[in-house]
Amino acid sequence: MTLAVENLCAAYGEIEVLHGVNLKVEKGEIIALLGANGAGKSTTIKAIMGLVKPSAGRILLDGRDLTGQAAHLAARAGIALVPEGRKIFKKMTVEENLQVGGVVRSGAEVREQLADVYALFPRLGERRRQVGGTLSGGEQQMLAIGRALMSRPNFILMDEPSLGLAPLVVESVHQAIDRIRREMGIGGILVEQNVAVALTVAARYVMQALAEMGSAGGRGLAQPCRSPVTRQITSPTSSATRTEPSGPSVTPTGRP
Repeated sequence: MTLAVENLCAAYGEIEVLHGVNLKVEKGEIIALLGANGAGKSTTIKAIMGLVKPSAGRILLDGRDLTGQAAHLAARAGIALVPEGRKIFKKMTVEENLQVGGVVRSGAEVREQLADVYALFPRLGERRRQVGGTLSGGEQQMLAIGRALMSRPNFILMDEPSLGLAPLVVESVHQAIDRIRREMGIGGILVEQNVAVALTVAARYVMQALAEMGSAGGRGLAQPCRSPVTRQITSPTSSATRTEPSGPSVTPTGRP
């Protein structure tokens, strides 16, 4: 099974953020989506999830066109999101948060998946009756990941899962992501500022560049959407493949 993005463009009002993004990830494979702040990494995964409507391009799940579909339809199709900042329901218990994530599944599937999540994150099982807002930052991140897994996805989109966490907790979270890939066979896209940590988890990475900016009416507006803006490069220091944005502002120099 393959999740593919082809020449994807998206904008917030008049400000174009995505300019022909191309990427592909297989089930059971994690890729890292890297780039500077403002390059559109979060917008890319929000567009895949149906939270941002693309202005052009396609989002394909095993050939099925999901472009522009609502988020609940993306969830039913087998895609889940771990949002930046975790976004758990702080007044609900751990188990109630997890059950919300399984709303697109049957009762029997939810019970089975709860057991799998508690096996992956035993601490959540210990705190299942505890209110989410009283958890530590690391525990809340485990809960956000567990909630995404409750929909039994084929692909999971993770936006900055290490943000604000202590180094030891970051390592624990990324070990869990690797187990999700190895033991559950789930594929995913990892948006991560911590490049060194991301590359310990991801098989490949895609480097997303900042948009070229121009001036119009006193405001900085991105250039009109164009395609394609990426090219595949095989790293000379590794068998891993990466995708880097083409253009004069980027000079590939091997692994970061």
